[in-house]
This record gives sequence, C-alpha cells and structure tokens, in this order.
Amino acid sequence: MPIHEIAIGRVEETYHPSVLKAALAEFISALIFVFAGKGSGMAFNYVTDNGKTTPAGLIQAALAYGFGLFIGVAVSANISGGHVNPAVTFGAFIGGHITLLRGILYWIAQCLGSTVACLLLRVATGGLTTSAFSISSGVSVWNALVLEIVMTFGLVYTVYATALDPKKGQLGIIAPLAIGLIVAANILAGGAFDGASMNPAVSFGPALVSWTWTHHWVYWVGPLIGGGIAALVYDIIFYSTHEPVPSEP
Repeated sequence: MPIHEIAIGRVEETYHPSVLKAALAEFISALIFVFAGKGSGMAFNYVTDNGKTTPAGLIQAALAYGFGLFIGVAVSANISGGHVNPAVTFGAFIGGHITLLRGILYWIAQCLGSTVACLLLRVATGGLTTSAFSISSGVSVWNALVLEIVMTFGLVYTVYATALDPKKGQLGIIAPLAIGLIVAANILAGGAFDGASMNPAVSFGPALVSWTWTHHWVYWVGPLIGGGIAALVYDIIFYSTHEPVPSEP
C-alpha cells in the first residue's frame, strides 16, 4: 500500500527544477484561491459596513472559496498535483504520494501565496483589514477543533477518491470541481461557527497580515489531524488495487 512508501526524500529534490516549478504552481494557486475567497469576505464587509455574518454572506463565501479552489486545483493539477492546502499535502505524504522535503516546499509556497494574496488585497482596497479566521461567540475552541477535523476529513477524503486513487478512471476529470464543491458545502455547514478554514495556509495569510493569532493553532491542528485520518482511512481500507473479485455463487 502507498502508506508503506512514505519517504523523506533527497536533498537534491529541494532544488530540482521540476520540484521548484511545482512549488511555484502551488504558490500561484494559493494566491488565486485566497485572493478570491478572502476578497469576497472583505467585499461583503465593505458593502454591509462590517455587518454580522448572514445567510447571504455564507453563500457568498461558499461560492467564492468553492469556485476559487476549483480554479486553483485545476490550473496546478498537472504541475504539482493541485494541493493548494497544507492539509492535503500532509495527507498525500501520509499516503506515500509525496516526499517530506517536497511537502515542506509545498507548505512554504502555499503559505507565501496566501500571505501575498492578503497583502495585495490590503493594497488594492486601500488598507482594509484582512481579518483572520475566528471562533464565533458561544462556540468553544474544542468545538471548533472538531469541526475543522471533520470538515478537513471530508475534503482530503474527496481528494483521495477523485484525484489520488489510481482506480478513479474518468472521475479524475471532475476532481477539481468535486474538491471545490466539498469546500463550499463545508463552509455552508461550519462557516457560521469558526469560519470553516480546512486549510492552514488560508488561515495563516490573514493572521500574519493582520497579526491576529487568537486560537490560530486550531486552524493548523484540526486540518492536519483531519487530513491525516482521511489518508489513513482511504489508504488502509479502499486504496488496494489487488482485491480479488468475488465469484458468483
């Protein structure tokens, strides 16, 4: 099984042209994704004069992040695998699909892409705040942690089923759309409680630019646990390509 192929990687990998191109693709995709998603939230706050989250605002965020991720995955899928998310990269590492060193480069690129997107948004909007993800009043930090674990599990499980599984066949064609849709659906489900990040890089950029780190660890620990569990479940239970076909009675 792929999990047995977990590898650290060679140092030469960190400066190989193809790996650097893949990291650059992750940077650009993360920038596109965060610029669209976070920009949508800033636009909503601007037109509502920083009003509270409403059903319309959740729908707007779900569409922006869902479409943004759809594009971000699609434009980098053939170059880097279209991770656009440290939790997806971690899940791919757990399943033996990417080396640790390559994964670290992806993490750096994804976080840089998110940060640059937030800086560009701040400049383009005349200094509006790129607010960090936060936990809503009445929701405990442990509630938020569970939400992030469950939502990211669904996301990474979808990535495995539609993009990483060699048995996916023609299903791979709709992988970017499926990945974008599960993120949009999860935002509708959990966005009102903790913002529904599911992506440490998406949380890192706004937190760094606004220098707001309250409960930031939740948006790393939750997605990484959820992504790791999804990788283990899919790899151990569903990934095998050598299962015997049951004979008819």
